Amino acid sequence: MPVPLPDLSDLARPGTTLACRITPRARRDAIERGPDALRIRVTAVPENGKANAAVIRLLSRALGVPKSRLELVRGETARDKLFRILP
Repeated sequence: MPVPLPDLSDLARPGTTLACRITPRARRDAIERGPDALRIRVTAVPENGKANAAVIRLLSRALGVPKSRLELVRGETARDKLFRILP
């Protein structure tokens, strides 16, 4: 049974940037709000963009927006990433 995701729809405004700290190879997929960034754990491995794709899929579900509206601005190969919500 999947773990329920937090409702992040209050952050889903076009132009909003989201700072995220990613943990790949986690035990389960999860999102937590931190004081300065979202903490996202995914079970995917950080190879060939698999973890980034899993983060985008998870984040889009929590925000209630299509995956095509999320743009990875910075941090393609880093744990700290910055996403922008497109109009």
